[in-house]
Parts: sequence; C-alpha cells; structure tokens
Amino acid sequence: MKSGFVSIIGRPNVGKSTLINSLVNAKVAITSDKAQTTRNIIQGIYNEEDTQIVFVDTPGIHKPQSRLGKILNKQALSLIHDVDAILFLADSSTSIGKGDQFILECLKNSSVPVILVLNKIDKIKNEEILSVIDTYKDLYPFADIVPVSAIKNDNLDCLVKVIKKYLKDDVKYFDDNTITSNSTYFMISEIVREKLLNLTIEEVPHCVTCVTTYYEEKEKVTLIGVEIIVERDSIKKIVIGKNGERLKTIGSLARKDIEKLLGKRVYLDLYVKTIKKWREKEKVLHELGFNENE
Repeated sequence: MKSGFVSIIGRPNVGKSTLINSLVNAKVAITSDKAQTTRNIIQGIYNEEDTQIVFVDTPGIHKPQSRLGKILNKQALSLIHDVDAILFLADSSTSIGKGDQFILECLKNSSVPVILVLNKIDKIKNEEILSVIDTYKDLYPFADIVPVSAIKNDNLDCLVKVIKKYLKDDVKYFDDNTITSNSTYFMISEIVREKLLNLTIEEVPHCVTCVTTYYEEKEKVTLIGVEIIVERDSIKKIVIGKNGERLKTIGSLARKDIEKLLGKRVYLDLYVKTIKKWREKEKVLHELGFNENE
C-alpha cells in the first residue's frame, strides 16, 4: 500500500479544478472559465487497490486586490510544505507569465519534489510540446515533467504513475468510497456559485460568494437554502436578472447537480444578500470560512 498527499498549484485559470476532477473521476471542485474560481482548499481522493493519493486543489495564486485575495494566496502557498509532491500546473498553450515565475520563485523555498504538469496540450501541436518543455526546464529543476490534457483525460495515467514514485506513506487515510473530504454543505454552495459564475458577466464573480444556510431532509425531498452574498446592490440586480429570470436559471441548473450529488429530489431556495465590501471585512470573511491565520 502506497499513499500520500499531493498539492496542485498554479496561477488562476490553468485548469487545476478540471485536473483534480479528472484524476478522481468525479466532480469535487467547480470549474469555470473565470479566473480565481477556486477559493478554498479542496481535497479529492484517488483510490486504487494498492494506492491512495489525496490531491489538494488550491486557489490560483495571483496579485491580490483585496483582503480575501491575500488570504487565498496565503492558503495556496501554505501547501508547498508537508506534502509528498507538488504538481505545478501550467497552461502549455500560453506563454510563461509573471504569475508562473512568481510561483516558481516561491517553490524554491520548498524541499518537496515539484512535478511540472503542462496542461491543455490539446490546444497545441505535438511538435510544440518539446519547445514548451525546454522553456520551463530552464526556469526550475523539476523532478519530472508530464504533458497532459485534463479536459480530455489525455496522459493522466502517466501522471499518476509518476506521482506514485514520490508517495511515502503506507496508511489509507480515507475509505474506498470517499472521493472528497469536503462537507455536503460546502459542495452545495459551490455548485450554486459555479452556475452563477457561468451565467454572469466578468465583473460579478469576484464579489460574490455562496453559503448553505439550511438543510433539512424529508422523506421524499431535501429542503435546502443557499444565500448568495454580493458587495453592491447593482450586482444583486445582475444576479437576480430581469423579473428574477437569471436567479431562476441558476437555481434550476444547480438543483439538477445537487440532486445528482445527493441522489434525492431537492427543493432549493436561493436568496441574494448585499454585504458592502465583504471581501475586506475580517469578521465577515471569518464567518464565511476564510481565515487569515490558517
């Protein structure tokens, strides 16, 4: 039996959440084309007969514009220690940016083996992959380099094989049926936030968060309430939409995914609430689970 913890780190929008979902073959992290989709530390558990890998998806490291942004960066960078390996995920279809270079500079302070995972190879020609590898090799002494396409499940078996070399434990941390350590409450609020991200304009996602406020199981249906918190009344109007149509669509799409998650019929209530500058308020951030001292 081999087991261990592996963190996935990289700048926003390189496909970290898509990779973790593909590796564990289940939706444990929400995905969106909006940057900074992941805001919490999310664990996905990969199981084989003789192997268990606990993947830790981190918020994308970025130049913070708020207290929340600083907390997210701190959370992500805390996971370059006390793990068996680090997957540094990069977008092979775009050039190396300042965000990539900043993360690699931070990784120099870690003694953990770093595996370069070049994602989105489906977007480039095969002959271009070697050129991208050569470019990154000059920036950091990677323990291994694996090109993949997370969205198409391309070369993920090879990635798992490489990761196994670095696993140090022989303990099964979770049972075989567990695919994530996240609570049902958290998963529900994230599903709602995913639908909201995908149905709103660019400025909306960064100032919105979701919280599951109640959960009551009846014989034939589960009653669930989720609060959508926004920073300004103008954003509240965008989220609700004309005659409440956008909020209805968000609720309808979220309910379908939540019913898949729970395996049961769901009645979902969504509420939109304005808390001005919530991303800057320490007390509010603490109540929402974003703790600066973690």
